[in-house]
Order: sequence, then C-alpha cells, then structure tokens
Amino acid sequence: MTGNFGSPNPTQPLSVGNVVSAGLRLYRSHLKDYFLLALKAYVWILVPVYGWAKFYALSALISRLAFGDLVDQPESIPSGQRFVNSRLWQFLLALLLLFLIGIGIGLGVIIFSALLGVLSAVLLGGVGQQGNPVIYFVFILIAFALGIVLFLSVMWLLTRLYLVDLPLAVEEGIEATSAISRSWELTQGHVWRILLISFVGFLITLPIQIVVQIITSILQAVFLPLIQDGNTIFALLYFVLVLLLSFSGGALLVPFWQSIKAVIYYDLRSRREGLGLKLRDREI
Repeated sequence: MTGNFGSPNPTQPLSVGNVVSAGLRLYRSHLKDYFLLALKAYVWILVPVYGWAKFYALSALISRLAFGDLVDQPESIPSGQRFVNSRLWQFLLALLLLFLIGIGIGLGVIIFSALLGVLSAVLLGGVGQQGNPVIYFVFILIAFALGIVLFLSVMWLLTRLYLVDLPLAVEEGIEATSAISRSWELTQGHVWRILLISFVGFLITLPIQIVVQIITSILQAVFLPLIQDGNTIFALLYFVLVLLLSFSGGALLVPFWQSIKAVIYYDLRSRREGLGLKLRDREI
C-alpha cells in the first residue's frame, strides 16, 4: 500500500472505505504471520483462565504489529510478543472487567425487558375487555421502538469499549482500568462510524463464515448417523474436525478484525494527538 491514507486535514476522519481498505491490505500482506498468531491464540483458549489471557494478548499483538506498519515503525513478532506478555495479567484483568461490565449490561437488559413485560400486562390487561385493536397496535409500536432504543444503547456501550486491547498492547504506562478509560476517550463521538465500519467488515467476512458453516453442516450430515450408532471413535473424530475447522475459520477472521481495529485506533489517535496516518511505502 503506497501513499498517505490520511486526508489533507489531519483532523478529518478516514472514510469507512479507507479504513476497511487499509485493514484489508494489512491483512493480506501479513496473512501467514497473522494467521499463525491467531491460530496459536485459539489453541490457548483450551487452557482455562491463563489461556484466555493469552488469547486476548495474542489477538492484541496482531493489532500492535499492524499499528507498527501504520506508523512506519515495523516490529518483529518476538519483540511484540515480549511486550504483550509483560502485560499478560493486565489483559486478564481487562477481560474480567469487561466480563463484569457485560454482566451489568445484561442485567440492565433483563430488568428493562421485565419492566416492559409488566407494563404490557397492566396496560393490555386493562383494555383487554374492550378489545380495541388500535390500543394493541400503538402498544406494539411503542414496544418495538423501545426495543430498537435498547439495542442501539447496548451497541453504543459495547462500541465505547471496542479498543480496550489496543492501548494495552501499544501504549506505555497503561493498565487494565486505564485501557478501558482510554477506549472510552478515543471512541467518544465516533460510535456510529465504528459500527458502520464493523457492518461493512461483517459483509466482507460473511463468505468465509458461510463456507465454514456449510462444511460444518456437511460434517454433521456425514458423522451424525455414525455417532448415533454409538461409535465413540467417530464421535471423537467429528469433535476434532469441527474444532479444527472452528479454530481455522476464527484464525482467518481475527487478523482481519484486529487489522481493522488497528486502523481505527490510529485514525482516532491521529486526530486527537496530531499524528498523520501514513502507511509504509511498500506492498501493504
């Protein structure tokens, strides 16, 4: 990728197309290295707690390496791995904090839904004998609108935490709590653009997800009759094949998303901190 992907005015954000294009080119130019890192990260998932921290750190390492290309400071994988490994427990703590925040959001959704259910029972119960279809229609519209507001609110909150792993993997003097604050700061005012970028990225990765799902369905159709006959060997083989397929599919997708995240992170920093987004003048 040659040239400068930033706009003439460094305070102007990159377009959605530029962010996705830059992420794709970074992904393609380092596909082998990023894929192997992501595959290694997925293998660590099998190890409880410590392995989960390793997965998060190795995923963040991909973004760190991509960010190094963006700022014209390329870094070797061993060097980057030493840095993220030095913060391994901070990655674990960040995961725990995000998990707790997720529980809080989930409880909020449950409480909101329960209140909506109680309200619907009271209102519809009170007018039920009248059988007025207009009342039912209005209430359905209100419930639908509230559902959309709830969904968008949850997406807004989750997007504000989108970049937590980047400061931990890139910046000095960052810990788990300050990484969350840093993500909140960087994403302020840019939530909907990040969501649009994510949607475009989802459309790009959809074919891979469809292929993986098709192969999984084929494996299921082939092995399920054999497993139902009580053959444990085929059951074990089916489990291993599905696990390998899931890990391989994930290892193809994670580097793409981490590359996109690196471009978003740098784009936001470039406008807040006066950095210019310039990619190295080579085949990225």
